[in-house]
Amino acid sequence: MKKYSPLQIMFLGTGSDVGKSVIAGGFCRILYKQGYKVAPFKAQNMALNSFVTMDGREMGRAQVFQAMATGIPPESDMNPVLLKPSGSSSSQIIVQGRVFGDATSINYYNMIEQIFPRVLESYSRLKKKYNALVLEGAGSTAEINLKKSDFVNIQMAKTVQAPAVIIADIDRGGVFASLIGTMNLLTRKEKKLIIGFIINKFRGDKTLFEDGIKFIERKTKRPVFGVVPYFQDIHLPEEDSVALQRGKKGSIKDNEEVRIAVIHLPFISNYTDFDPLEAEEKVSLIYARQPDEIGKSSVVIIPGTKNTIEDLIWMEKNGFVRALKKHVKEGKTLIGICGGYQMLGNSIKDPYGVESKHKKIRGLSFLNIDTVLEKEKKLIRIQGKCRISGINSMDNGDITVEGYEIHMGTSRKISSLKPCFTITLRNAVPENYNDGSISEDEKVWGTYIHGLFENDDFRTLFLAVHGRKASRIFRYRSYLETHFDKLTSLIEENVDVQRIINIAKCFC
Repeated sequence: MKKYSPLQIMFLGTGSDVGKSVIAGGFCRILYKQGYKVAPFKAQNMALNSFVTMDGREMGRAQVFQAMATGIPPESDMNPVLLKPSGSSSSQIIVQGRVFGDATSINYYNMIEQIFPRVLESYSRLKKKYNALVLEGAGSTAEINLKKSDFVNIQMAKTVQAPAVIIADIDRGGVFASLIGTMNLLTRKEKKLIIGFIINKFRGDKTLFEDGIKFIERKTKRPVFGVVPYFQDIHLPEEDSVALQRGKKGSIKDNEEVRIAVIHLPFISNYTDFDPLEAEEKVSLIYARQPDEIGKSSVVIIPGTKNTIEDLIWMEKNGFVRALKKHVKEGKTLIGICGGYQMLGNSIKDPYGVESKHKKIRGLSFLNIDTVLEKEKKLIRIQGKCRISGINSMDNGDITVEGYEIHMGTSRKISSLKPCFTITLRNAVPENYNDGSISEDEKVWGTYIHGLFENDDFRTLFLAVHGRKASRIFRYRSYLETHFDKLTSLIEENVDVQRIINIAKCFC
């Protein structure tokens, strides 16, 4: 294999949701196709979509999909700090894949001196293993009020001397002010790290923006490497809930055979669990914000949540509990995943105040289980066998599933409910225990397994049980590979990729 000089490129942004993760992922794929051994790196993520690595550590989903684009297994060093909001002003802090503690924003900034050396430790390990690193910032490059404690953006670039490209979202407006203003707020030394810009999410005829490009280049003395068009036909896992909050997730299809509603909880987490369902033909998947939105769905899913008790209270206040009882009474399917599974039981106790000020709350009582939230977080990769007879009977045997668990609680069955799955591997070690619970009529079931619907065989049979007509199996991983390549082509067609790579080489 041809040897390549080591290089690193950092992608910063003029704000949140400008496309940093997507473009960084595209560059990961481009370098991989050029023969580099490349890894993604983001010093700090704030997101409720997370993932468990093969060694049982937790990390953000953005670097997971970026790692997938390069054909390497995700590892927590790629995202050494993950902040998971658990209330209006507090977050759980994950450092190098393990729970570090809980803190308010102010308390967190006081911890930076302890945390940043571990960030650099993760970065150094990756640099020894890979000959190309694609770094990503978070939010805005020039948040002056947070600059002293912001180690994920320009401070990271300065520390490791990474050349940086600033990405701006022209679709939201203000692209001239955001790019030129960002540069004006940087110091002279910081400006030296900025090698140019990418304009993202452009609609219309790009020739109409040629004068705009010249203006930006004249004012900043930096090149605009390219203008990436707005796209809606490339589908990749989301980093956080921004797309969900803006209504960009979920759709009703004209030719639907199955409609699934996921309750849009205030603290919803790991909603990437449902991306494979959304990608299926003739399957409509919606995120229900009001109880009347679930009426036409044959399946309702209560998803994972970072605050089970507060989200359960929210469901009660907003009429979802009444709607769910009606849904089940009509013989339709109700599923709970992780926190959603806990809600299906009789009670949830929080004796240590892990999530809420409420020490105990009544559950939905669809399943005869009780849950206790504990201090220790469970992070487990699993493999197991499906025990849902309605699904198994369609295949004349046990369906194998893989996934992962991320939860603080333990659920105990009060009566002899059937399990949903039997776990055979736990963090790659042989095991034999049961997961989840299922009602006698199999209309209500819950599980702790995230990533369940990424299992093609299981997902296909699950949809068949709920009215999907026979069709060929949709391969979700192949689907992602196709979209990685579509993204790569889009960037290569609209950005001077090789110029960026050549400039980055000069920094090494």
